[in-house]
Amino acid sequence: MLVRDKNFYRSFFSMSLTIALQNLIVYGVNLADNIMLGAYSETALSGVAIANQIQFLLQMVVTGTAAGMGVIASQYWGKKETTPIKRIFAVSFWIGLFLSLLMAAAVLVAPRSIMGLLTNEPAVIPAGIEYLKIMAFSYGIFAISNALLGVMRSVETVKIGFYISLCTLFINIFLNYALIYGHFGFPELGVRGAAYATLTARIVEFIACIIYCRFIDKKLHLRLKDIFIIERSYIRDFFKAGLPLMLSNISWGIAMSVQTAILGRLGASSIAASSIAQTLFQCVSVMAYATGNVSAVMTGKAVGSGNLKRVKEGAKTMQILYIFIGLFTSLLLFLTRSPVISLYDATKQTQELANTFILILCVTCIGTSYQMPALTGIVSGGGDTKFVLINDIIFMWCVVLPLSALSAFVFDFHPAITFMLLKSDQVLKCFVAIFKVNRFKWIKVLTR
Repeated sequence: MLVRDKNFYRSFFSMSLTIALQNLIVYGVNLADNIMLGAYSETALSGVAIANQIQFLLQMVVTGTAAGMGVIASQYWGKKETTPIKRIFAVSFWIGLFLSLLMAAAVLVAPRSIMGLLTNEPAVIPAGIEYLKIMAFSYGIFAISNALLGVMRSVETVKIGFYISLCTLFINIFLNYALIYGHFGFPELGVRGAAYATLTARIVEFIACIIYCRFIDKKLHLRLKDIFIIERSYIRDFFKAGLPLMLSNISWGIAMSVQTAILGRLGASSIAASSIAQTLFQCVSVMAYATGNVSAVMTGKAVGSGNLKRVKEGAKTMQILYIFIGLFTSLLLFLTRSPVISLYDATKQTQELANTFILILCVTCIGTSYQMPALTGIVSGGGDTKFVLINDIIFMWCVVLPLSALSAFVFDFHPAITFMLLKSDQVLKCFVAIFKVNRFKWIKVLTR
């Protein structure tokens, strides 16, 4: 029941590595931000770490919208029909843009109230507000760029995202160094410098996406008029199959903000330690997360082509690959924890706590590497998008967050216990994923 076609493995690893490198660059920018801000001021690091939860929520919104589009688009790609892909893209484009502008307006109108929801540390809030007020202007263009990269990914065009991210990496790091500390004749802006650097990188990314999709892409031939062709049938299709994935991502983003709020009330050291651990985890787990995107595209394409034998073989094969990727990720995280922590100019307490958090992630990342691509990749790509939403809501809102809140605020457990509970769903979901994926009840045709 395993795939013996070499092209399957070539496509899987080629796309996964490309997306992983793109994500590594994106998270590498965050790591560089953290290290530079951590060396500048631990308060600045904590403030931006909290503010970035809003950016993370935005990312969940726009990537969720793109994922909802991608599930449907990849099945049409399996049928080699490009016009419906443009129509479903137009629907997701406007939904993602509207939600991102709504978030930008909220941040600009009430930044202090939003920061106050995430932390009660008075020294941390002003730094976060400075960062948010500038970053809000990047939300709209970030949504458009992600929509364009998402529709390209659904037709197996992934290298452009890597090249664009590589370009913005150098821009962001250079401007971070120049504007945070005031080098090369630039003013020393601290937190605001980090925000201006990221905003500039987002603008460059946006322009590059437009140029590629308009003048270079040969698969979809997107034009400006395509985003204005809205058909009711595709709106219904998106709300039926794509909306659950979008809501799942939004729920996840809100839950991550609640998690940050829980840790944010355990002191500045917990905030900084969590930021260090999570940023390193994001960098070394890029392959695991990339397999989720690739699995959704490959599974959706196979379902769209009508080759159900290939769907089942692919699902079984990919599950084995996930386990090996998870073990490799865990080992890499364990080996890099000490060198990375030493780069931060943080207190001894923060460094020790960060080390403990990372050791917890070494265990949970094996579960993440299996259940996340199995559910959001195979099951969603196969057409059963509602299950992922229901599963996430049950585990996150009925198990993880209540237990973590009790640990932090009622029983006053050590922050490491609270952090472990916050990540416990990554292991628990594995049992659900094994049962769900191998029953093959998730295969649903979403195309017309």
